[in-house]
Amino acid sequence: MHITTALRPLLRPFENTGRSVAFLVAGGLVQLAPLLVLALPWLPGGPTEVLSVLLAVFVPLGVLIGATPLLTAVQRARFRGRLGVDIPRPFAVEGASRRERALQWLRSEPAWRQVAYHLVAGPLIALAGVITLLVWAVSIAAFGIYLWMWVVPFPYRPDVLGTATQAAYVTAAGLAGIYGSAWLSNALARLDTRAAMTRLGPSRAEQLARRVEEVTESRAGMVDAADAERRRIERDLHDGAQQRLVSMAVNLGLAKVTLTDLPDDARKVIDEAHREAKEAITELGNLVRGLHPAVLEDRGLDAALSGIAERTPIPVRVRVDLQSRPSAAIEAVAYFVVSEALANVVKHAQASRADVAVERFGGILLVVVSDDGVGGADPSGGTGLAGLAKRVASVDGTFSVSSPVGGPTVVTVELPCAL
Repeated sequence: MHITTALRPLLRPFENTGRSVAFLVAGGLVQLAPLLVLALPWLPGGPTEVLSVLLAVFVPLGVLIGATPLLTAVQRARFRGRLGVDIPRPFAVEGASRRERALQWLRSEPAWRQVAYHLVAGPLIALAGVITLLVWAVSIAAFGIYLWMWVVPFPYRPDVLGTATQAAYVTAAGLAGIYGSAWLSNALARLDTRAAMTRLGPSRAEQLARRVEEVTESRAGMVDAADAERRRIERDLHDGAQQRLVSMAVNLGLAKVTLTDLPDDARKVIDEAHREAKEAITELGNLVRGLHPAVLEDRGLDAALSGIAERTPIPVRVRVDLQSRPSAAIEAVAYFVVSEALANVVKHAQASRADVAVERFGGILLVVVSDDGVGGADPSGGTGLAGLAKRVASVDGTFSVSSPVGGPTVVTVELPCAL
């Protein structure tokens, strides 16, 4: 136990060395192939005329460029099989036909990063790997010099084996070479991995772009899920609790009319319960509309915003110009923006009228709420505007407020919607 613990620092340079050596051997077979293809036309008896020289240069180069996807697939398999490293693929190139996809791939940055790896980085690392393997062989042979001296009989022993004293120095040099070869093998494997990740996989900018897309899709899914949950709660309250309250209010009303011989205290209790039930129905109706109004889902923004305008105690002019309905999530955000903005107008603006305009310009849904109030609205002042900004940002929209002191106040929202 103690011996193993003591030897562990001495054996640490050899951790994963076997995998690294196998990785370099496999890499030498794959990474040196491009150099062999480029060198074939220049073997003895190669081109001498200008045209043949140009062909000898550009034909192998074109072959290697065309074979780049295959070479990249082989390299990914080598990294995955030998080191357990999975190199992600760059963004897929899309096109209507195979020829268009090929042309787009040739014009893309990932394609030329892969070509650079197969023509420059890969062969250089492979050459370094070949040298490392030679150092391994020489070091192991030097470390086993005493074995050679014992195997080869003295009369037939070459002078290169030297004496026992010289063999000790050779053994020490061989041991140092083995340690150096182990370190170099692991270092080359790490260097090749970094080069392949940056050249064969997506760049840092592409990874960030992909991550942004994933986060955007995930956030959109969460927004849709939250909107669906609000609609479910609205239906449950409308069809469940609200109907029960209505039934209870009706029964209490009937009791007030039919039970005329009750004591005054009992009639007072029934009257109070009836009034509380009607107030609860009103409050629950407001809560249901705040969650997700049924009219928004059934008839769209125009009808839903008209309903808000009718319930607002000041005159509100509503203008909705939509050729087609946006998605449910965008509709819900637009509805709540108008609802909260008009509530702020009533509470804080001291306005005599307000205007709501909803229009669609291409892929943008523009919502503008304005009033003729005193102005001075501050999104950081706790007036609900900060919450509106967050709600708009949840769907990648933009939110802005113009509210100079003295008015008017204009809330402008731009929401993205598919064409």
